Amino acid sequence: MIPKSFIHDLLSRLDIVDVIERYVPLKKAGSNYIACCPFHNEKSPSFTVSRSKQFYHCFGCGAHGTIIGFAMEHGGLGFVDAVEELASSAGMIVPSEVPEQALHHKVAQDLYEVLQSATRYFRDQLKLSPPAIDYLKQRGLSGEIALRFGIGYAPEGWQNLRSIFANYQDSSLLEAGLVIENEDGKRYDRFRDRIMFPIVNVRGQVIGFGGRVLGSGDPKYLNSPETELFDKGRELYGLFQALKAIRTNRQVLVVEGYMDVVALAQHGIEYAVATLGTATTPYHVQKMLRLTDKVMFCFDGDAAGQRAAWRAMENALPQLVDGKHIGFLFLPLRHDPDSFVREHGTAAFEQLLHEALPLSSYMLRELSMQVDLYTQEGRTSLLQRAKPLLTVISAPTTALLLRKEVAALAGITQAELEALYVIKPIGALPRRAPQKAARPVASNLRVLLRCLLFQPDLARELPENWVAVGEEAAAITALTEWSRAQEGAISTAAMIQNFQGTVHDSLFSAEQAEIMQWGETFNVAAEFQDVLTRLRIEERKQKLQALDVKMHGAGMKGLNEQERLLYLQLLQRS
Repeated sequence: MIPKSFIHDLLSRLDIVDVIERYVPLKKAGSNYIACCPFHNEKSPSFTVSRSKQFYHCFGCGAHGTIIGFAMEHGGLGFVDAVEELASSAGMIVPSEVPEQALHHKVAQDLYEVLQSATRYFRDQLKLSPPAIDYLKQRGLSGEIALRFGIGYAPEGWQNLRSIFANYQDSSLLEAGLVIENEDGKRYDRFRDRIMFPIVNVRGQVIGFGGRVLGSGDPKYLNSPETELFDKGRELYGLFQALKAIRTNRQVLVVEGYMDVVALAQHGIEYAVATLGTATTPYHVQKMLRLTDKVMFCFDGDAAGQRAAWRAMENALPQLVDGKHIGFLFLPLRHDPDSFVREHGTAAFEQLLHEALPLSSYMLRELSMQVDLYTQEGRTSLLQRAKPLLTVISAPTTALLLRKEVAALAGITQAELEALYVIKPIGALPRRAPQKAARPVASNLRVLLRCLLFQPDLARELPENWVAVGEEAAAITALTEWSRAQEGAISTAAMIQNFQGTVHDSLFSAEQAEIMQWGETFNVAAEFQDVLTRLRIEERKQKLQALDVKMHGAGMKGLNEQERLLYLQLLQRS
């Protein structure tokens, strides 16, 4: 676990504007900075960055967060990786509260260095191997593309890595998956006479290799085993190289092999990635949907490609998000992306991609083809096959529309299908609220919350006996308790980061958008005192009303001595 004090220090050390400008061109607009949002497609800029508050908010898609949130969303990083990436850029070393985690971090750093040394060795060996160079040229690859993807060559021989590692028996070579140890304890190189494709994480660090046999032999492709650094169910080949193109083209293309990714990049299709010898996992889908609104899968048209596509669809369903698009492209038989793009060119491939099936169409097509819809038995089978697919979709609009389509195919109503699946109807779809001439007046509690978000230090000035109920009150109480436990000045970014992922996150994010409108010259301290006064008046009125109700019909005799005294005091203050 990373200490919270370090997170606060990191947030205060870095400027969110400087970091975001490395990836998104920002333009000054009053006290804030604006740009077209990198997380959704738009023509007019609605992505706003506050330098004073150190957070961003998109008024178009609702994306929001601190500099850590931006690193996670834009780079597809996990929380720890995002913190480490930002810390590295600031020249800071991430500490650990747990000694075991510190040791784990040291082991990981050693493995990164070992794998990087092996990468340099394989690249050097490629230059010395005419057969390997000829193979890559025959596949249409240029030296520039080979360099971009760090492609190398592992020569023939059993222990070539002895030449670069002083201690061939070092445990890190085994842990990195570079060598294999037999039952007698004898070691030999895992990769021999293979074209080497370094597998790189989104931070640009080599975490493993894929090796294609140069001549004949099995297996055709050999991957690194899973290690401390490499989890094939979470990594995508080529993602690091494709990140910029994915943002520019607002889509990612998922293919099946290393050569497919490299060949497509050679022909200008630079937004392709590949799974690593495994089916597409839910984590893969989640990772890609965090990067872009459009994920396209490309499979061979044979039976194996059809099976892989169905598995990808099954794993994508629970990750679906309304407003995002997942599609499926099936290439003509005897073609993969590498062969197709070399034979027919970039334009032909992108035209096929444009005509790809949306996930919903693909699912309905496959379900319909598996049964005879002209018979009762076939329609029953359709409903049985569709149930495990439809019931895992959490995106409400997508789930509703698919249920309508399946119900129509089966010849029943949507309500009948939902009763059969024991799905609680979600009612009418939410409608966009009609535009109003004036913005709705915020409640006093909302204004108080905005003041505390704008200047968290004000939470320490909230009266100790302050009491209220409701969602806003709970959020204010949580924020106040946290603020009073902190030492020194509190930044808005630190506060936002602390409450991300909590029950108050959605409320805080909505109010962050509001305080963006206040501007840096806004007198928040005066507003804070005014709203406290309004809340005290509101509380006094509520107490008077409660006492009025109790004494109604009974006069002052309906109140006890303490209540009568309170009632008179409240009347005097009115």
